Amino acid sequence: MKNNVASVVILVVGLLAMLSIAQAQQKNRLPRVAFLTSTSLEHSPTAEGFRQGLYDLGYVEGRNIIIEWRSSHGKSELFPAFVTEMIRLNVDVIVVANNLAGLAAHEATKSIPIVFSSGMHDGIAQGFIESLAHPGGNITGLTNQSSELIGKRLEVLKEAIPNLSGVEVLGDPNYGTNYLTESRDVERAATALGVQIHSHLNASTPAELATILAKIPKSAGRAVFLLASTMFFAERATLGEFALKNRLPMMCADRAYVEVGCLMSYWPSYRDLNRRAATYVDKILKGAKPADLPVEQPTKFDLVINLKTAKALGLTIPPSLLQRADQVIE
Repeated sequence: MKNNVASVVILVVGLLAMLSIAQAQQKNRLPRVAFLTSTSLEHSPTAEGFRQGLYDLGYVEGRNIIIEWRSSHGKSELFPAFVTEMIRLNVDVIVVANNLAGLAAHEATKSIPIVFSSGMHDGIAQGFIESLAHPGGNITGLTNQSSELIGKRLEVLKEAIPNLSGVEVLGDPNYGTNYLTESRDVERAATALGVQIHSHLNASTPAELATILAKIPKSAGRAVFLLASTMFFAERATLGEFALKNRLPMMCADRAYVEVGCLMSYWPSYRDLNRRAATYVDKILKGAKPADLPVEQPTKFDLVINLKTAKALGLTIPPSLLQRADQVIE
């Protein structure tokens, strides 16, 4: 009898010791955050903005937080595999930098918190959230959508090219509801500004893009208005080269396009959005629920103009527009 009691006591003590060790390990475990993007992780305003935001909040990678960085480099079909890997790694938060990464995460988990760092489009229509003020599920973060964004981009393009006769709108149907929303918004904006849309051109693969670009008329007074697309971003060098070679002004969706030859971009600041995304991660790691954290809209926009491209196209950018630019590439 005594032996049985002693055995039970030893077993209980052993279990308590194991539990204590497990709790200590859990307590000392560094939070692990996934960051999924389609852009490069080096010299990227997306990644750098997020790093800066974390640093401002006291997080130092490798010391008190682990970041699992993954980039698809424009190949959105890689996102489901990335998400599967992150679930296996038992990450505490999945940060997604665009809708396609967010869709992959949304389809894979309803328990791990998901934070959009810069690219939630039509979150309600996509089923990501119930409303901006009350997301209601495991997804929150920031949207780069603004009801006035497309109109402002077209307005800036018209200001840069006073003799603008019309635009060719270039979009990617595979970019989901964002493509539909932007296509609708550009129609409304063109009507309001008196700008003619000559055609809507669609491409979802690099091969289709090459075919479409070859069909765009090259004539004075025309410009290309580029809608948002992960594939376009990956092919931005091709787009920039085309714009310069064919002397076509192009309004693009990000400063990275302008750096490789597009005339200009007007878009929410990715650096600012991703910096703000770090605050969501911080709150979630401290116990907040994504359902209770309202989705924020952009407050800072960047106007970037490539003067080298303007000169190559024979354009003189109005001084008033240059003064408003956040960056001028010369």
